[in-house]
Amino acid sequence: MRFRRILMATCFIGGLAALPACGTAAFAAEQVNSAIEPDAVAALTRMGSYLRSLQALEVNIDTVREEVDDHDQKLQFLGRTTYRAKRPDGLVVDISEDRRIRHFVYDGKTATLFAPRMGYYTSVSAPPTIKQLLDVMADKYGIVLPIEDLFYWGTDSDGRANLTRGYLVGYAKISGQDADQYAFREDGLDWQIWIARGNKPLPLRVVISDTTDPKLPQLEASLNWNTAPEFAPGTFAFKPPADAKRIPIDTIAH
Repeated sequence: MRFRRILMATCFIGGLAALPACGTAAFAAEQVNSAIEPDAVAALTRMGSYLRSLQALEVNIDTVREEVDDHDQKLQFLGRTTYRAKRPDGLVVDISEDRRIRHFVYDGKTATLFAPRMGYYTSVSAPPTIKQLLDVMADKYGIVLPIEDLFYWGTDSDGRANLTRGYLVGYAKISGQDADQYAFREDGLDWQIWIARGNKPLPLRVVISDTTDPKLPQLEASLNWNTAPEFAPGTFAFKPPADAKRIPIDTIAH
């Protein structure tokens, strides 16, 4: 799930009539900044820098995803997502949930999404890096991978400019690892992240709440890392099963 990005409007639209509102916004911005602890943002920076330093990674992500049904009742769906990545141009993502299984493969030239239960797959030409790929898949095809923020943290696109609140909650232990828990807020989202202590500041747990819905549906994710994986030849190549059928994919309207 990519964290929601917010478009910021310029103060000077509307000429003189906009000036009082601009001054109010500036005062509000000072209040917002005071609600963001510098050390909390610094923790995100350290984590992002470490993630960007990894030339290869494998991570298993166990998720609990909530939806609100037509009768205003929350439902939970359990799943697991596995990422195997080799910078700059190799990515395999396996997504398994109660009602869907997906296999995503990228080799630096082509991206393929395969639905094994249905026997259908689609392939499209892809840009040369993982981050560019994720941008294209979201913007052009409306495909967003679970917790794909892993590939944005520590870049200019990580969305930290949207934060309105951020602070250290305190010490925690996640699967036997010492960690620090942080809480952040942005328009429409509350999220928490647990970051491992030490020289490998990896994200170990993430909880994201949709504050636009009074039921506050959440996505919970627990992450288990291998920062020195060895990938077999052909890991990042897609070979369709003999009975699989290729289908086209539509682009989304803008």
